[in-house]
Amino acid sequence: MEQRVQNWIRPEIRALSAYHVQDASGLIKLDAMENPYTWPEDMRQAWLERLRQTDVNRYPDPQAKALAKELRQAMEIPLDMGLLLGNGSDEIIQMLALAAGGEGRGILSVEPGFVMYRMIAVWCRMDYMGVSLRGDDFSLDMPALRRAIEKHRPALIFLACPNNPTGNLFDEKDIREILEIAPGLVVVDEAYVPFADASFISWLGQYENLLVMRTLSKLGLAGLRLGLLAGPQAWLEEIDKVRMPYNINVLTQESARFALEHHQVLDEQTAAIRRDRAAMFDALRSMNGITPYPSQANFILVRTAAGRAQALFDALLKNGVLVKKLHGSHPLLEDCLRFTVGKTAENRRLLQLVEDFIRG
Repeated sequence: MEQRVQNWIRPEIRALSAYHVQDASGLIKLDAMENPYTWPEDMRQAWLERLRQTDVNRYPDPQAKALAKELRQAMEIPLDMGLLLGNGSDEIIQMLALAAGGEGRGILSVEPGFVMYRMIAVWCRMDYMGVSLRGDDFSLDMPALRRAIEKHRPALIFLACPNNPTGNLFDEKDIREILEIAPGLVVVDEAYVPFADASFISWLGQYENLLVMRTLSKLGLAGLRLGLLAGPQAWLEEIDKVRMPYNINVLTQESARFALEHHQVLDEQTAAIRRDRAAMFDALRSMNGITPYPSQANFILVRTAAGRAQALFDALLKNGVLVKKLHGSHPLLEDCLRFTVGKTAENRRLLQLVEDFIRG
């Protein structure tokens, strides 16, 4: 068996580790940047009635036209720009790699960043180039990026803004320069834009090589797996050719449309998360031995005193709180953990445990 696996599974795939999701059963789950709020009971009942009237014996609309129209309006996507939907933003990244890939072509991104850019590059037989962010504030290292772009001539550049796992926005001036010097496509990943004060949607059309990617996961629809890509129609018509037919199932289409029709609930939840993020940041900043980094996302990156990240992670887990341990994943993330902003009571529990840990 082992010999057959070695013969038929590509070496670069065997060298990978599968994307790991830690079991959170019975824990306060603050590790995955999810919206912690469910829907009010009356909204839930109306949703179930909507689904009761939805048939599943036929294939869904392959273009999800009704949903796309509502997404375009909700996200203020210019009418002259194309729109493509995916089964989460992960599928969109994969579609981009399949469409733009080929021998000698590569993907460039910054690090620390979203791990799926690198993983999908490997899956699709593309080279991957990671350019380190600046260590002091996680901003773009423009001299290093200029050199990497000139040397590698990447087909795709991915920039998550706000960035995961650091939570910061990148300087607009730097993004403009990258758009001007990039030989291929520049994809700005706005997964966390509901919690940020800036967006690049309005830039679409100003640069022919700019695409903007978003997901509904952070808005509270993570279970639906719905992402979108917006940009010039000429690009999206080609990328659409590698999209799996019927990739957005009928239940996702109807559920997402229903959620957008009740967007005020999602807006209220987003506002609550932003308020609690500010309160969490202030509380963490007042603790000795804890350095929180300013965030425009629904999480906060924190650095512990040297050598204390694993112990804090273990103490939180022992007391029923799961956060993300980043220590060991990248040199710039030594002694770092990432705290998702949860419900107010969950945040208080987290902060109390961190304070107890510091006091020993």
